[in-house]
Amino acid sequence: MALQRIVKMTFKPEHCLEFETYFGQIKERVANQPGCYGVKLLKDINTASGIYFTYSTWINEDALNAYRDTALFAAVWPTVKVWFGGKPEAWSTQIAVDIKAEDLK
Repeated sequence: MALQRIVKMTFKPEHCLEFETYFGQIKERVANQPGCYGVKLLKDINTASGIYFTYSTWINEDALNAYRDTALFAAVWPTVKVWFGGKPEAWSTQIAVDIKAEDLK
């Protein structure tokens, strides 16, 4: 069963645009990692909060861990963490229940 990785990051307001630009530059490289099904960047609707989430889907935990051992991750994490305004949080999850609207009809 696939693994969903959710990472919550809070950025200092002056670095939000910089982070969004940087994510735009690396998103395809992250999504093309072996075992990655894709990655999304979500932003809190309160634009002043500086809160973002990455939501990535991986074939399994081994694939996620292999990404963490890449040169790409070794470059990305130090770049973005200096922009943080708070401690990041992360969760690895699996879908417990998946209900689609058409299933309710």
